[in-house]
Formats: sequence, structure tokens, C-alpha cells
Amino acid sequence: MKEKRYVTISELNRYLKNKFDTDTNLQKIYLKGEISNFKGHTRGHLYFTLKDETSRLNAVMFSYQAANLKFVPEDGMKVLIEGKISVYEASGNYQVYVDKMENEGLGDLFQQFEELKKKLAAEGLFKDDHKISIPKYPNRIGVITAPTGAAVKDIISTVKRRYPIAEIIIFPSLVQGSGAAPDLVKQLEIADTYNLDVIIFGRGGGSIEDLWSFNEEIVARAIYKMQTPIISAVGHEIDFTISDFVADLRAPTPTGAAEMAVPNIIDVNNHLNNLMIRSNKFIDNKIKLSEHKLAVLKRSYALSNPLNIYEAKEQKLSLIIDKIQNFMHNKLNNLELKYNNLISKQVLTNPKLIIQDKQNEYEKLLEKITLLNPLNILNKGYAMVKKDDEIIKSIKSVKKNDELNIKVYEGSIISVVKEVKE
Repeated sequence: MKEKRYVTISELNRYLKNKFDTDTNLQKIYLKGEISNFKGHTRGHLYFTLKDETSRLNAVMFSYQAANLKFVPEDGMKVLIEGKISVYEASGNYQVYVDKMENEGLGDLFQQFEELKKKLAAEGLFKDDHKISIPKYPNRIGVITAPTGAAVKDIISTVKRRYPIAEIIIFPSLVQGSGAAPDLVKQLEIADTYNLDVIIFGRGGGSIEDLWSFNEEIVARAIYKMQTPIISAVGHEIDFTISDFVADLRAPTPTGAAEMAVPNIIDVNNHLNNLMIRSNKFIDNKIKLSEHKLAVLKRSYALSNPLNIYEAKEQKLSLIIDKIQNFMHNKLNNLELKYNNLISKQVLTNPKLIIQDKQNEYEKLLEKITLLNPLNILNKGYAMVKKDDEIIKSIKSVKKNDELNIKVYEGSIISVVKEVKE
């Protein structure tokens, strides 16, 4: 019977690695796929998942190879890769070690994301004038996310630590999978009826596929219709979803959303203490100013010598009365003088004489008017000649055969001109 030989995990992984490394078919391999779960290390190494419609493969590209890239890799990109397949002994996972990578184009999901983003932006769903301000001191906070997991725990613990007087209401929802988008819409509509001050809406990090429910059009339109302010908190700081653009405020993480939703109770207390100090100082200054004004009034001439003020006013009143009396006396004297002058005039002493003078003036004027009367001139044998109702003043105004109207004292003579002599 063959003796059993037990090997360690390290020995097994080393053996498998050797098998991979000695297989010529795996030492130079060409792959195409879509980048997902991309992470860039601070040392320059790139870690990501390469996937197609049904399968995934871990990938790593070390910094000395990544330095030659002519583009910045990101989730959703379709790429062409040259590299080798090997085993990472520490975990026993096999992965592709990338030597070269080219951008084949955006992945299908990323393309859908860009198309929907462009469409909703054109409709105005991202405009700032539609966004609602987040209240500074909320009383009731709604949280729409998965009921379990790090996101909801981080939100609750952050709110309780920073602003414990706020009430938190959880609206549990699916955040991943085919039924997540309709469930998110349902919870949004329910939460909008709860008279909340603000809603935190989101989930923890993940791949573009994991976060895709927050990129659905029905979710974006539901957020746009909300009457309650919404803070979107989906994934990590580098993750962006359609929900982030429609929401009233975007937070980099769920914890960041909680910090944006509520003030820090320590800051609030410090602010209240500063207000109290400023109020007390203002009141003290007001009291001191009033005391100073009172002291000035006590020392004033009006309060220290009120009788002197009365006497001065009394003297001034006497002067005014004297002026009024003098004015009235002078006014009466002037009126009396005018009256005496009036009654002394001839019109009052001998009115018949005035009438006779006016009668004589009237007769003289009448005599002058009579002398100037044109009818009286005609009575002396003169005549007035008209042509077409216009007076003839010159022989040049008349020609042969003209009809003339000759006005004499007792009537008119119509005549026709036979001859004109100058």
C-alpha cells in the first residue's frame, strides 16, 4: 500500500505556479475584456478585474509596465492585453500579469452611463436651480439603503456621534440586482411622505455592475420629483453615478453624507456659547451706555436749574406778546388812516360832480366816434368802390369790363367799367 504524503498549502501553490510558469501556452497570452474594480496603488501598481459577459479574471500590472501606458485605465473600459498567466502563491489564485495594455473602447455599461447622463442633462435634471438646500439643523433624517452592511451602520453612528438629537428613520431597500431600481424608487416615494428634513440615499462601494441600480433612469427621475432634499452617497469617493448628478448634494461616501447632513454638536455648542457671550456683552454695553446717558442728564442745566429755564421762557413769552400787541396797534392805525383818506375823497363828498365829469367825457368820445363813422363820410358825397368785396385803392386794380360795387350813403350802384384811364 502506497504511503500517504501530506503537503503544505505553500508547497501545493508553488507546484501549481510551476505548472503555470512552464506552460508555454500561458506564458504569452492575448486577452480582451472589460476593466472592473480598478484600483491604482500608491506605488504605481494597477490592480483590476478583467471580465466578459460570463467570466472574470484578476489582473495586475506592475508600475514599471504601467509607466508605458498612453491612457488612464478606469472601470468600464474595454482593453486588449498582452501578458502571462501565473499563480499568486500567497492566496492560491491565478491571475494575468499584464505586460502591455491598449484601450479598445468603453464598456457597454459605461457607454450606457454616458448616454443616459447626456440625455438627462439635456432635459435639465442636473441644473442647480432645481436643487433644494440642505437644512443646517435637521430634526428628522431618512436613510434609504440596505438594512444591513457597513453603509447603514456608518451613517447611524456618524449622525448619533455628531448630532444625537436628530431622529433617524431607515427605509430598507435593495441596492443591487435586477429588482433594486424599482425598490429604490418605491422607498423614495414613501420617504417623501414622512415630513423629513433630509434624506441620505446610497450604499457602500463596489464595481460598476454593483452600483448600476443607482444609474437607472427610473431612479434618476424619482429623485428629480422629490420634495425632500436628498444627499446622494453611492460607493467611494472616485465612484460617480447618475443619482449623484440629480441629487441636491453629492457626498463622497455614506459616512461623508452623514457628516454633510448634520452639524457637529460640539460646533453647535461652541456657537451657542459664543452667541451667549456676545449677547451678554451687548447687554452690558447697553446698560453702561444708558447709565452714562442718565448721569449726563442728571448733570444737565435743565434738571439742575429748572426755575431758571422757566424764567427765561417766561421772559421770551413776554417779548413775543409785546411784539404782537405793537403789530396789532400799528395795523389798526394804518387801517384808520386809509379809512379817513377814503371818506375824504370827492367821490364820497360830492358824487354828482363826479357823474357830471364822466358824462362830459362820454359826450366828447361819442363826438369823435361819430366823426370817424364811414357812413357820415358817405353822407358828404363820397363813395366807396369795391370789386369782389374788396375795396379799390388803386386804378391798377381795375380793368375794362370789371363789375364794380359803388357804395353811396343811401345804397349801392352796380356798374361795369368801359374804359380805364390813368
